[in-house]
Amino acid sequence: MNVRTLCLVLLATLLLAAAPATFAQQQGRGNFDPAQARERMEARMKEQLGVSDDEWKVLQPKVEKVMTAQRDARAGGFGFGGGGRRGGANGGGGGADNQPQSAVAKAQADLRTTLENQSASAQDINAKLTALREARAKAKGELEAAQKELKEVLTARQEAVFVSMGMLE
Repeated sequence: MNVRTLCLVLLATLLLAAAPATFAQQQGRGNFDPAQARERMEARMKEQLGVSDDEWKVLQPKVEKVMTAQRDARAGGFGFGGGGRRGGANGGGGGADNQPQSAVAKAQADLRTTLENQSASAQDINAKLTALREARAKAKGELEAAQKELKEVLTARQEAVFVSMGMLE
């Protein structure tokens, strides 16, 4: 084996040995700072929208309202395969531990609890199902209202950016 090949093998070995630790640090929740992540997301959003700090002050509360409404409308939408339980007691479905449980997440959890009870009556199941559907309909209405409010202050380009981000239809 020549020196060049030996060096390449040694370098590859070192990189492979360091990769799991680096990956674990990046993926681990111990180093995750939600405030920093939010700041980075807002900075990227401001850049994509091409807005000044003053313009962002007008947009930011409306954007946050849409994001909250989207999270609340999605809550509990992960099904019964265990994914819907990720939020734990907060059950927001987004993994945000400091977020209060939305009405949809609570209704989803109530239905799941009822279904886990093998002796639950059809009446109990239907009541929980109706409550979930009503919570979802209300959340959808709140999302549509928040999206409409945001769209009213956007330029065509900004609206297109939000559509491409999935925040607007």
